Amino acid sequence: MRVLLQRVTTARVAVAEETVGRIGAGMLVLVGVGRGDDEAVARRLAERVAGYRMFSDGDGKMNLDVREAGGAALVVSQFTLAADTGKGRRPSFSGAAEPALGQHLYERFAAELEAQGVPVATGRFGADMQVHLVNDGPVSFVIDL
Repeated sequence: MRVLLQRVTTARVAVAEETVGRIGAGMLVLVGVGRGDDEAVARRLAERVAGYRMFSDGDGKMNLDVREAGGAALVVSQFTLAADTGKGRRPSFSGAAEPALGQHLYERFAAELEAQGVPVATGRFGADMQVHLVNDGPVSFVIDL
């Protein structure tokens, strides 16, 4: 699994012009699921994301995780994160999980993140989504497991 974390002041995701998930300050978490990923990977990744220190403390240093900062997470599936971009001009998606597994592990990741004490909003798996965000910093990180 791979996630792209973006620290945000606000974020929302819409499907057919209907907002399906919204947060204020916190993190936008774009999630890509690959072949071979399983529930244990989803759990470990959620633990890592929940504890990732990407929010500023009183001294302006990135020492706080999303819970300590009082933020939330907007979790959005993005299978393109599983793309192989190593050759040519077109990405290969052969490493992406099959849709049923991708959906299961995306939902599992969101549930595990919530179990870690992070308020979670989500997008809609497999939908054509429009993601709106204000990246704070900008601060963005890629985490692979």
